[in-house]
Amino acid sequence: MAGQDYDLIVIGGGPGGYVAAIRAAQLGMKVTVIEKAHLGGICLNWGCIPTKALLRSSEIWHILQNLKNYGLSADNLNFDIEAIVKRSRGVAKQLSGGVQHLLKKNKVDVVMGAAKLLGGGKVQIDGDKTLSAPHIIIATGARARSLPGLEADGERVWTYREAMTPKDMPKSLLVVGSGAIGIEFASFYRDLGAEVTVVEIMDRILPVEDAEISAAARKAFEKQGMRILTEAKVTKLDRKAKDVTATIEVGGKTETITADRVIMAVGIIGNTEDIGLDATKVKVDRGHIVTDEWSATDEPGVYAIGDVTGPPWLAHKASHEGVICVEKIAGQKGLHPLNKAGIPGCTYARPQVASVGMTERAAKEAGRDVKIGRFPFMGNGKAIALGEPEGMVKTIFDAKTGELLGAHMIGAEVTELIQGYVVSQTLETTEAELMHTVFPHPTLSEMMHESVLDAYGRAIHF
Repeated sequence: MAGQDYDLIVIGGGPGGYVAAIRAAQLGMKVTVIEKAHLGGICLNWGCIPTKALLRSSEIWHILQNLKNYGLSADNLNFDIEAIVKRSRGVAKQLSGGVQHLLKKNKVDVVMGAAKLLGGGKVQIDGDKTLSAPHIIIATGARARSLPGLEADGERVWTYREAMTPKDMPKSLLVVGSGAIGIEFASFYRDLGAEVTVVEIMDRILPVEDAEISAAARKAFEKQGMRILTEAKVTKLDRKAKDVTATIEVGGKTETITADRVIMAVGIIGNTEDIGLDATKVKVDRGHIVTDEWSATDEPGVYAIGDVTGPPWLAHKASHEGVICVEKIAGQKGLHPLNKAGIPGCTYARPQVASVGMTERAAKEAGRDVKIGRFPFMGNGKAIALGEPEGMVKTIFDAKTGELLGAHMIGAEVTELIQGYVVSQTLETTEAELMHTVFPHPTLSEMMHESVLDAYGRAIHF
């Protein structure tokens, strides 16, 4: 556009920002991404991807410890935490380079530096160079939330960053918070032999999940030797030379726990500071930027996507928001706002947890008459053959219309299976179509079919 450096400026090169930039370039826009740290953002460099690499190592270690269950044996088994971390960092580096390649392939300019809005469609970089565009997308992400008096120090008290790159293997660990991040680290370190205690202020772990799934997860983790304290609050951390003593209020009593390390996993807060929002009409509520259904802020021409706009704090949500936002800017027809109820959530612990849509409680509180189906992993031939017989698939339907209201899973590879139900919801599939769908045998996916059948009293293998 005349007088403008770009058609679109994207601030932040994470899974929201770089995807938005590529889609905009596909639509013929001249685009630049401004990133102050590393392309791929927290997810790719310090979150989603490297943690999965760590969890893969701990999963294999668990299998090695149980080789006799598969008719196998091996001697002198050991692990090297330094090598595990090195592999994880290498995976992140490879994918960060891949993002750089994709941006270059799509002719998206990349500027490394700290961006600040100046108002009037202008963005300053590192207090020096200024670029302009009629459209600006803020995709600055979020960071770990800290609690007064319980702040991370990087030595004894960790955030996810330090937990991802330990210099040595702690023998004992206290995890504060039992959302996906906390539980994944608890699972990783427990599988590698650490004594792990999880403290959760709510009445159950993984509190956003269906209550039945949360209960099954707790049972599984405790069976592995994890100690879990719910309705509990850490009130003090006494940091010593080699360990930390936590004071915890639980069940009307106070107890202390001493651990080598503490991981703070109590949520995240949007990166809204120092990006020039005070020069605009952009509103911030409880640490997150306020937007409408198309990601537009109150400042004309300024949009925000991803973690900086609030929950759910998920990379795939950020990417999808970016695409919708850009297509709206480009004037594409037939668009639909993002349906947050249809966004799947995944926890990559052992066992895995995955879900989409309403929980049983939410459906009933919404006044829905429901039909609920369940199918256990123990009834599935592939799960038994894999040596993974623990878990469950749960489906929730509207009894009157057959609408799939929600699906909730716990067990091996459920983070891969959940997408079947996500697609079903997007297509507005009812129980009838799911019942008439042929699922391959032998697969874990057959449990999805059986769970649907069970909701209507037609399960074959249970």
